[in-house]
Amino acid sequence: MKQKRQVCILLPNKQHLDCTIRVKATGHEVLSSVLKQLCVSELQVFGLTVVRDNEYLFLDLDQKLSKYFGKKWSRGSTTVPFVIFLRAQYYVQSGQLILSSKVQQLYYAELRQKVLRSQSHHQEALYFQLAASALQAEVGDLEQRERNNEEKRQEMKHRQYFLPEDYFPSWLIKRRGRDYLLQHCPVLHSELKGLSRSQARLQFIKEASGLQDTPITFYRMRQDKKEGGSVIRLGVTLKGVCIFQEVEGKLFLLFDLSWADVDRFTFQGSRFDITAVGSLCLPKLVYYTYSAFHSKHILKHLSDSHRFHINNRDAVDYIQQLEDMQANRFCKEAYICDTVCLRQRLQSSSYTSSMSDCIAAVETACAKEEEEEDVTEFELCVDEPEESFVDNPAELSWLAELLHDVPVDGPLVFPSSSWTAVTMEMKQVLRRRADKGVSLD
Repeated sequence: MKQKRQVCILLPNKQHLDCTIRVKATGHEVLSSVLKQLCVSELQVFGLTVVRDNEYLFLDLDQKLSKYFGKKWSRGSTTVPFVIFLRAQYYVQSGQLILSSKVQQLYYAELRQKVLRSQSHHQEALYFQLAASALQAEVGDLEQRERNNEEKRQEMKHRQYFLPEDYFPSWLIKRRGRDYLLQHCPVLHSELKGLSRSQARLQFIKEASGLQDTPITFYRMRQDKKEGGSVIRLGVTLKGVCIFQEVEGKLFLLFDLSWADVDRFTFQGSRFDITAVGSLCLPKLVYYTYSAFHSKHILKHLSDSHRFHINNRDAVDYIQQLEDMQANRFCKEAYICDTVCLRQRLQSSSYTSSMSDCIAAVETACAKEEEEEDVTEFELCVDEPEESFVDNPAELSWLAELLHDVPVDGPLVFPSSSWTAVTMEMKQVLRRRADKGVSLD
């Protein structure tokens, strides 16, 4: 046992996994144990994190765990396990991109907890929609029937089938009151009757992506090198980075930069620089992290997030097109997805791109990474590939079949009613032209 260590992995759904690994193990060994216990082939949007200086840092899986736990790892313990957290490393707007139902449920569980901590006071209506979707996903249909006034009063007592604290942020409960939430939330919940639990979960994921402070990973920085300066929050999102200033516990957005807006990220010790593209005419943004160790891991997360954005951009566009078509009633209303085929398509060469196409290599030199006096500069250049058209009907058809049960043995088939309407309209146009003596050539 002196050559083994006990590790506890905390999951977003408040459950945990235990594993025993070697003293010299890397993060890959923990990841393999997690995948085996969850019975999934990949985690897609999740990463393993540790807490360092009261901040979550995603593990570099190639590094030994001793690098993260220090002397405590060397001494070991037969009773107290080392704690690692499974947390969302990348965020998505559509849960359809998460191919494993188990991973999707974990992603939903993490978003549920983040919504309860959210502080987007200007998006109050969205919290009610999220609560209704969550109730539909967890409770199912809310049964209703006609009642007289007395029965309605009794019904209101029994309608308290949920605790507002489990579905709304504390500030919203304080603002509106528990009675208000208990009265109005069931009305929204009842409107989702007939929506399956899995569909409600997908709807919650999509709605949660609209909250300003939820689909984002924050890193605390300082505006000045000295302690006590203004607190800055660097937020990593799917589409880029957001920079907030924290004032009396509230966040104020300073910059919202897409990946295309960023020229490069660099760090030297605890100094972290963000350089925007020249067309924005922004000065170089200079902030300070806790240490060079933090800077290195933040830069890696930015690099991995940009890669994830590039690799999934085409699939995201296709899903958005199909959802737009569904909204216009051009596709069947079925929401079906063959995850095996979808995985094969997402992993094919047409839906992935190498890092060499989108991100330059992180330039490093031999130096001590953890010392503040380090003079080596680490750099990540962000170069977006050229835009390509993604509306090829031949390629669109396979995803239409997967998501909406549209046949792929030929062109997209629209409902006969659509063609009937078009035919009738054309007949009317031709008849009017014939009456006026207009040539049809």
